[in-house]
Amino acid sequence: MAIKARNLIDEDDPRVSQIGHPAPPWLVNYADLMTELVCFFVILYALSAALNKNMQNAAQQIKEMIEKKEIQGQVKIDKEGLKISLEEHGKLAFFESGKAELTEGMKETLDKLHGVLYKLSEKHDIVVEGHTDNIPIATKQFASNWELSTARAIGVVKYFLGKQFSPKRLAAIGYGEYHPVALNDTEDNRRKNRRVVFFVKNEPYKDEIKQQGDKVIR
Repeated sequence: MAIKARNLIDEDDPRVSQIGHPAPPWLVNYADLMTELVCFFVILYALSAALNKNMQNAAQQIKEMIEKKEIQGQVKIDKEGLKISLEEHGKLAFFESGKAELTEGMKETLDKLHGVLYKLSEKHDIVVEGHTDNIPIATKQFASNWELSTARAIGVVKYFLGKQFSPKRLAAIGYGEYHPVALNDTEDNRRKNRRVVFFVKNEPYKDEIKQQGDKVIR
């Protein structure tokens, strides 16, 4: 007597497609859908690789500057974009204590980054982040480190606007002392926390309003 496997459908069951018989109609549409999805994700991958190529080239250029000690900082690239973190070193100070005006040393550093960032700004948004140490500040101009860091980030943005950057591609944000990269227990560590970060976004900001003739389309 033939042994019948348990929990399996009989070969003569109408739900089983026999050899030489046409497949169920729904299977054709399902196969087409799977093929289209594969093509869609392949296209997305190709586009993503093309977008990241510019960032990868920029990251390599910045790393070479760091290796040559032209600038001090770190470079990181991930799925969100490129982050360039500038750190004070030696006698270089980005800003005078408690102030938001750029020092001459900071301007020289920004000039070195100008070419790389300007090219990226043609297709990518750049957010300038201002960070401080945790030493409290309470002056007539700045009531807190949060306000000071924001003003410093705006100062960097204004400097680049004077270098023909598009205002559409630049933004400024201040984090104060709330995102430290080191403990604020020594002067060297506080210098690391007093930094400026350029976040080059992988996905540009999408305009919700477009101008067409005299009409505004939302």
